[in-house]
Amino acid sequence: MGSGHDHHHASVSNAAQQHRGRLWVAFGLLATLMVVEAVAALHTGSLALLSDAGHMFTDVLGIGMALAAITATQRAARDPQRTFGLYRLEVLAALANAVLLSGVAIYVLIEAIGRFGDPHEVVVGAMLVVAVLGLLANVVAFALLRAGARDSINLQGAYLEVLGDLLGSLGVIGAALLIAVTDWWWADPLVAVAIGVFILPRTWRLGRAAVRILVQAAPEHLQVTAVHDRLAAVPGVVEVHDLHVWTLTSGMDVASAHLTMAPDAEVGTVLTAARTALQEEFRIEHATLQIEPGAAPGACGAVTW
Repeated sequence: MGSGHDHHHASVSNAAQQHRGRLWVAFGLLATLMVVEAVAALHTGSLALLSDAGHMFTDVLGIGMALAAITATQRAARDPQRTFGLYRLEVLAALANAVLLSGVAIYVLIEAIGRFGDPHEVVVGAMLVVAVLGLLANVVAFALLRAGARDSINLQGAYLEVLGDLLGSLGVIGAALLIAVTDWWWADPLVAVAIGVFILPRTWRLGRAAVRILVQAAPEHLQVTAVHDRLAAVPGVVEVHDLHVWTLTSGMDVASAHLTMAPDAEVGTVLTAARTALQEEFRIEHATLQIEPGAAPGACGAVTW
């Protein structure tokens, strides 16, 4: 006998849906400044400015993928063949952001190391003006994305990229001022290295979080043994097996389990108590629970995977 929730969450991420308009504003603003910074980097010869433009490119791409994931998920919700929708799209987008940003950071680090031996002169005035514009754009984008970053791994990826880019713009401004005052050309590659070193660890943490979801590992904030023990403590349950807990997408933890009931237990009462425990104590809103009334423990057979 089986039973479980027959409803799905209405959207891949409430945060992403609620902040969709802000995403579009941030996307347009950063896309414009990205082009300006890239052109200015070629004109001024500034590696720090090129690093900032590269990071801004991943900002734009990340936000674009977030918007694409929201749109695709809404359409998939109407497709009966996609029983879980396209919730994983935002996780894939976050992983792609992490890979792209890591690639940009590593490239800039390699280029910067080469420039320490042969520092290039840069056009300081243009470098400073564009860096200030980039800073203003990133401050606006940072404010737009901050609220949703706590609830969506995809928005968190875009938020981290904008945060790194904001600090990068500050670094470019500092390098431009230092060069203008002292003619110390090493400031440009030094700032480029600092930007890469700052953002890489955060990018890898984001990638690790996305991979954990994709391999269906249990959420880090949940102990599977605690879930097992709580279900086993439900009145009328004599044994719990085949328990699986995983994350479908940001803020959407799901579980499945087989519950062996005592012969005198009532199915509806056991199911209600088990679901309530999962929702209230572990925030698991979607659980598929198979009931085995009066069966011997493990009677349904062992699952090899």
